[in-house]
Amino acid sequence: MRKLTRSSNNRMLAGVCGGLAEYFGIDATVVRLLWTIFSICTVWPGFVAYFLAWIIVPPDPGF
Repeated sequence: MRKLTRSSNNRMLAGVCGGLAEYFGIDATVVRLLWTIFSICTVWPGFVAYFLAWIIVPPDPGF
């Protein structure tokens, strides 16, 4: 069973996008690009969602 965690080796800010990319098995650049587009188009909900994910998603055990 896979578990969503913040990435410790594929991170830029908090590892949220890297963790999502590892969970879904895709490139982290694609997740970061989609998250950036979402954040720009919706203004605050994208940033708030990232901040909440930073708090809620646990760090990688190797962190």
